[in-house]
Amino acid sequence: MLPDIPGIHHITGIIRDAQVNVDFYTEVLGLRLVKQTVNFNEKFTRHLFYGDEAGSVGTVLTFFAYPSEDDGRLGKPQISTTALAVPPGSMPFWQKRLTTHNIDYEGPFERFGETVIRFTDPDGTKLELVTAESSVDPWIAGPIPAQTAIRGIHGVTLLSTNIYVTASVLETLGFELIDQAGDRIRYQSGGEFATIIDLLDVDAEFGREGAGSFHHVALRVPEEEQLYEWHDLFRERDYDVSRVKDRHFFQIALCTGTRWYPVRACDGESGTCSRERLRHPRGAVVPSTLA
Repeated sequence: MLPDIPGIHHITGIIRDAQVNVDFYTEVLGLRLVKQTVNFNEKFTRHLFYGDEAGSVGTVLTFFAYPSEDDGRLGKPQISTTALAVPPGSMPFWQKRLTTHNIDYEGPFERFGETVIRFTDPDGTKLELVTAESSVDPWIAGPIPAQTAIRGIHGVTLLSTNIYVTASVLETLGFELIDQAGDRIRYQSGGEFATIIDLLDVDAEFGREGAGSFHHVALRVPEEEQLYEWHDLFRERDYDVSRVKDRHFFQIALCTGTRWYPVRACDGESGTCSRERLRHPRGAVVPSTLA
């Protein structure tokens, strides 16, 4: 019997300007740029990875940079928002920091016993900071004090074309229905961090992928063998499942359904990018060879 999915592996978005993205996520939010590579499906597209010191699973945000990309349009089936975990009591610091950098935000407001503020990055990507206890150690060599620094991914919010089908798949993966508040339905995995997936039960038009939208969310499995087992299970249930692909520092299988948001399952509980150390980004961090 397959063990339950412990949580989120990483989340990937789409942007235009790589340097603007680096400046925001490292200098404003204080994440570490842990890897710069290319999109494995489009070799001339930059792929930026941010996270904790080692790029541990459950802390990593990644972005594909397309300089001429049109704006995305939020809708279904898409990830509407990514939430990052911050320590309880740190919201006044983050409110002041966002204000100092001329970033508009909504909140703080309470949701499921957590304090939340909502804002966007320079491309319009929707983000939240959420107070939550986390076992993740923050990146402490950046501009944010350790006691207030981001502790990895908290979760994602999904807009589904069929919320019942999405809920069924989450339950198959081992996520449990925790609570509901208004049109927001909360599912949580049994891992220690990056465990939250919220579903929005709202009417929404169909979205369009582009700058400021999220490309995918990846879920983590502890062992490569389990990745193949999940692959076979979803194929048996008539989902469109890719072959297992080697991404060098993790392996993936892409699963899509006609009424469910695309998700990737990735192997590995250790550091996503721990084999490659990059200096803290200052100045020209995007290699000119990729320009």
